[in-house]
Amino acid sequence: MRYKIVVDSCCDLTAEMKDWTDFEIVPLLLEIGDYSIFDDENFDQDDFIARMKANGGLAKSACPAPDAFKKAYEGDYDEVYVITITDKLSGTYNSALQGKALYEEEHNDSKKIHVFNSLATAGLETIVAQEIKKLCDDGKDFDEIVAYIEDYIVNHTALYFCLESLDALKSNGRLFALAAKVLEKIRVKLVCKRTLEGNIALTGQDLTINRALIKMANTIVQEVSDKELSDKKLYVSYVCCEERAKLVANKISEKVKFGRVELIKASGLNSLYASDGGIIVSYSF
Repeated sequence: MRYKIVVDSCCDLTAEMKDWTDFEIVPLLLEIGDYSIFDDENFDQDDFIARMKANGGLAKSACPAPDAFKKAYEGDYDEVYVITITDKLSGTYNSALQGKALYEEEHNDSKKIHVFNSLATAGLETIVAQEIKKLCDDGKDFDEIVAYIEDYIVNHTALYFCLESLDALKSNGRLFALAAKVLEKIRVKLVCKRTLEGNIALTGQDLTINRALIKMANTIVQEVSDKELSDKKLYVSYVCCEERAKLVANKISEKVKFGRVELIKASGLNSLYASDGGIIVSYSF
């Protein structure tokens, strides 16, 4: 069976994923004032963040049209697996579903397509894409893969983040799930996580970014301290702050041993919302 994996551009790519075949990224559109670019291989994080700063830290994004997903599903494939950012933060998941409906209206074939709501962002999409590829390469059947991954997303992955600034999230209405009292402390450095419903929840806070990052690292260690992690992954996505990413990865690795730990420069969409200095930690367990 020939398969294809499709992701939106919220998926932070490892070096090896850039060489995958039968793999496609459907990019979101990023906008800063009158300036706009697609979040694709031409994205320049440093240039984009500089433009955001010049625009008062403000930027916005637009999800891909259903037709963009429909086109990504085309080709000589038996199975197509699609992964998107959580539907609580973007319309991309619904767009991917609409693209599936459009494809099925236009093509009378036996191709199987499933759209996964990652319930998260960034490296968690990365982990899910890699898990799907492993299962496909191992010869698992479509229904088995779908059932396994739906459970895997909810019960075997997690994501935490700590940002220098929440302005981009706030200005784009992405903090609706946080309590009002949190918004009053917007200049405090917050540690947040994705909920099992794909929303954002507060788990901690501190006065400085480094102390908040260490608090986040310690929280993750506590979450996985009783887990067997030798075959699990930890990805630290960063926005113009590789040293901070190293700090977090090292603090976690001092106490628990993931099979794979990797730092990844955040995609355009994640750079927009995490903003300059932001750190996103995704892991499997």
